[in-house]
Amino acid sequence: MADTTAPSTTAPTSTPARRKAVGLTRTPTWAWALPPVLVLALGFLYPLALVVRQSFTPESLEEGGASLTPYTEVFASTVFREALTTTVRLAVGATVGCLVLGFVLALVIAFVPFPGGKAVARFIDVFLSFPSFLITLALLFIYGSVGMANGAWTGVTGAAEGPFHFLTTPWGVLLAEITYFTPFVMRPLLAAFSQLDTAQLEVASSLGAGPVRIVRQVILPEALPALAAGGSLVLVLCLNEFGIVLFTGAKGVTTLPMLVYSKAILESDYPAACVVAVVNIVLSVGLYSLYRVVSRRAGA
Repeated sequence: MADTTAPSTTAPTSTPARRKAVGLTRTPTWAWALPPVLVLALGFLYPLALVVRQSFTPESLEEGGASLTPYTEVFASTVFREALTTTVRLAVGATVGCLVLGFVLALVIAFVPFPGGKAVARFIDVFLSFPSFLITLALLFIYGSVGMANGAWTGVTGAAEGPFHFLTTPWGVLLAEITYFTPFVMRPLLAAFSQLDTAQLEVASSLGAGPVRIVRQVILPEALPALAAGGSLVLVLCLNEFGIVLFTGAKGVTTLPMLVYSKAILESDYPAACVVAVVNIVLSVGLYSLYRVVSRRAGA
């Protein structure tokens, strides 16, 4: 009688790949975390530590060592207080503007069918990759002193100059920041609207609810987490925005990043520049922590 037992096709238990995998599992976990931690420490934490140390080092050689003198001098200066106030006002104003404009535009894109709606939604993703100075440059071409709007005005009226000069004021900075950062609010809103059950809208409409009531009672409650996440992110980004303020050339508009640039580059006052930078970092990290908490709760 023939032997019908099938030959064993089981691979050998001791293969080079298996031995390699066993060797990987025997490597301590901390050893795998060590290389990225070292890169992070050398590339970011060490320079940051130098900035913090410099902020406690007075410029006067007689004092020497660590001292709170740079902090007391900077906090007592009118320039710093005005820069801090201007930074917070612009950041809050731009955030409110982005929330309102972003919510309206996201509503139109998500719930009002029009030709090219999907292309506009995709363009928002591309817009997020644009540098901030590019948007400011575009606004200068339109509303600058020799821009298209002023050129059209002088061409029609024969006046010596046009009426549009707001780009060199805080309003120009605010307009540029709202223009640039609104898509950062629209993106999470569009994601939230895509998950909204349209049956709720149909039921509300069949019960006689108008568009305003549907937005207020059905859509807005679903959008609040996305609004909070997008608004928190915009607030953090506006606090640290440098390119928009620099490129608009707004007179009398000094934010914390601009003050760091002025103290370090123009005045060579490195301790004061580091103090302002530390304050900016503390504000940014605190708001970013808030943003992460809100995003986690919103599922963004």
